[in-house]
Amino acid sequence: MAEHGAKPDLSGADLHIAVVVSREEDDVARRLLRGALGVFEEHGVEDPDIFWVADALAMPVTALALAEKGGHDAIVCLGCVIRGETFRFEVIANQTAQGLMQVQLDTGVPIAFGLLTTEDRDQAQARSGPKHNKGAEAAEAAIEMANLLRTIQG
Repeated sequence: MAEHGAKPDLSGADLHIAVVVSREEDDVARRLLRGALGVFEEHGVEDPDIFWVADALAMPVTALALAEKGGHDAIVCLGCVIRGETFRFEVIANQTAQGLMQVQLDTGVPIAFGLLTTEDRDQAQARSGPKHNKGAEAAEAAIEMANLLRTIQG
């Protein structure tokens, strides 16, 4: 019996990864990006391609264009949406997550979801800091999934 993925393969030396970053809540997004870049450096991913977009809703179409163009083993999407007083938060969070899921299912390119959806700025800061950085976690997930899919696809 062969078992794959029980221990994540985080070797990134031969991976080409794209990062899509929302400019909304720019300070938090930059902290998430720093976390992701630190993980890439730690695991040998060289020169990730970074694409800045206006907001979270622009992530799915950007990820789709990158996946369809080819050349990336995985895509990491980073950003932050903080709940406000309107229904906008739910729409953005749900539509972005659904769109990114559809892109990876349609193209076979793994997409790591690093979009923070928080109640307030304090939660966003806590999840983008040096100790608990969701950008770093998304980067690790991207490396792991790219390697797992390579194993599956032979």
